[in-house]
Amino acid sequence: MTARHVAYAGARRLTIDTAEPTAPPPGHVRVDVAYTGICGTDLHIFHGDMDGRVDPPRVIGHEMSGRIAQVGPGLSEWRPGDHVTVMPLVPCGTCPACRAGHAHICHRLVFLGIDAAGSMQNSWTVPAAALVRLPQDLALDHAALVEPTAVAVHDVRRAELRPGEKALVVGGGPIGLLIAIVARRSGGDVLLVEPDPYRRSVAEGLGLTSADPGGDGLAGLVDQWTGGAGAAVAFEVSGAAAGVATAVDSLATRGRMVQVAIHPVAREVSLHRFFWRELTLLGARLYDRADFETAVGLLAEGEIPARTLISRIEPLDRAAEAFAALESGAGVMKVLVDCRANGKADAR
Repeated sequence: MTARHVAYAGARRLTIDTAEPTAPPPGHVRVDVAYTGICGTDLHIFHGDMDGRVDPPRVIGHEMSGRIAQVGPGLSEWRPGDHVTVMPLVPCGTCPACRAGHAHICHRLVFLGIDAAGSMQNSWTVPAAALVRLPQDLALDHAALVEPTAVAVHDVRRAELRPGEKALVVGGGPIGLLIAIVARRSGGDVLLVEPDPYRRSVAEGLGLTSADPGGDGLAGLVDQWTGGAGAAVAFEVSGAAAGVATAVDSLATRGRMVQVAIHPVAREVSLHRFFWRELTLLGARLYDRADFETAVGLLAEGEIPARTLISRIEPLDRAAEAFAALESGAGVMKVLVDCRANGKADAR
């Protein structure tokens, strides 16, 4: 059987190539990939912004779901047909971060889909240690949202959000929406700030309160919402300088700011505000296995509105169109690539 894959070939260039699947080595499994989601990191790769790390041609993608096709020698806990997702982190196990129990931010971390081949292919061989089991009755297109949901779970956990606390989410893209949903489920009183009307409409359709950061009314709205105190937690998910300022300025005394977005350049931050209100800044980079397993449970329980968040599904041979749709930002949230050998387009 010949398998197809999408390879990043240089700035704004993708190729569809073929290869013969090989038997997985010891400790590995071969997965028939069902769906792969496209995220902001994939767009950065596509734009050529990560060429110092991603050597073309490189198979990309890391938000995925699929079924085990073949199990390598020495594995007894997995069987062909098992539904799985992959936590795309391969830590070294020996660096200071790994030894301290923080393998997800290993100093020599290999991220599948960036530093090594990813999931945008029919057939993907991965270490069995990276597998996370899925319920057999969880729809595989919905299961492709496990990885971004795990990001949100980790971010809310880093915030140590307590029931009843005011939580401001700055940025209403897929990760911002997922953070808002997870924070609300954790008992937070959530306000999402997003300039795009479509994204605000999606949030409001999910029962979330949203606001446009434009104009001079946001400060007054936050003041009214918090009774003049400010938010206990602010999640900065916008990746913009204005988003950083909004998050910092909206925090209460001893508030916590969780930095989620990856900023491509250094940003100015009001250290006086941090000093004056004794604020705390928390970085939130990836996730660990517990976050992934929690995310699987949330999707299986229907707590994550996957059907609403998945705007479009394109077959593997239309991966370029899938990237263009997400890049345009025109009425889309999550875009998936159907990586099944017989995948068909399913625009929603």
